[in-house]
Amino acid sequence: MLNSKCLALGAAMVLGLLGTAAMAQEKPVAGAVKEGSLKGKTLTFVSFGGIYQDGQVAALKEFVDKSGVTLLNDGPTEIAKLQAQVESGNVTWDVVDNADFPPYVYCGKLFQKLDLSKLDVSHIPEGQVSECSVPAMNYGVVLMYNAEKYKDNPPKSWADFFDTAKFPGVRGIDGSGDFTGGLLEQALKVSGGDPKAMTSADIDKAIDVVRKLGPDTIYWKTGAESQQLAESGEADMLMMWTGRAMTAVKNGAKYAPAWQDWLVVMDQMTIPVGVKDTDASYALLNAYLGKHAQEVLAEQTPTRRSTATRSPRSTLPSPPS
Repeated sequence: MLNSKCLALGAAMVLGLLGTAAMAQEKPVAGAVKEGSLKGKTLTFVSFGGIYQDGQVAALKEFVDKSGVTLLNDGPTEIAKLQAQVESGNVTWDVVDNADFPPYVYCGKLFQKLDLSKLDVSHIPEGQVSECSVPAMNYGVVLMYNAEKYKDNPPKSWADFFDTAKFPGVRGIDGSGDFTGGLLEQALKVSGGDPKAMTSADIDKAIDVVRKLGPDTIYWKTGAESQQLAESGEADMLMMWTGRAMTAVKNGAKYAPAWQDWLVVMDQMTIPVGVKDTDASYALLNAYLGKHAQEVLAEQTPTRRSTATRSPRSTLPSPPS
């Protein structure tokens, strides 16, 4: 009887160990894709278009080829469209690339709270995984100025950007609807506030500083539009994504960067509330976070950086250390 009990206990322990080993093997590994795991399924990936989304699609090619999934692309990302899908119960977007703030503002409402046991986030820089998102791409926003206009007395900081008396001229600001938080912080500093102790009232103060730039302000809607403003010389100072700034300078724009207090922006990947196949969405996210995908992304989008790095890539003069 004792021997039978011992045998039964031993068998249970072996099964338990085997089960633990199986669980350990099933732990997600960034970039790992099971052959044919999504054959016959369709996913719709949404991003901001252009060279950026082209690079993301190229980065996901291995995932598509191995999993057998059919990958559709849509865009640009618009919160109003996603909200309409969620509220109607007809969600057609499976993974959505967002700007900095929406995943925080709409976490649990439009975007699912992520189950991190289904993702390998071990290689992502600390602080870049939120409750409802993982990073899609890190890049920079820099103050660019017309070197021919300002000559030997150029603006050196965002404080100068907001000083229309000392530096008159047309300003160009991101008006895409996803306001860059760093710019609000710089505006708050101009009003005498402390970004480290920012309150909701301080946000109103910062927005007032932006408004006081006056009618000579152009709110560009896309990166391409900001680049056009630089190349045409229509704006004298521009907040620009580093990639667009670099391309404009390569194309002959007589612009130079003021690196002080340059801003870091982090696009974020999300899974909408109400997607039809959550596990398939997680599989795409986990593939996107893999080493190979990130390498392809960095190669295909040389004007931005992958999630595995910490600062924007550019051939503009380097920011001071």
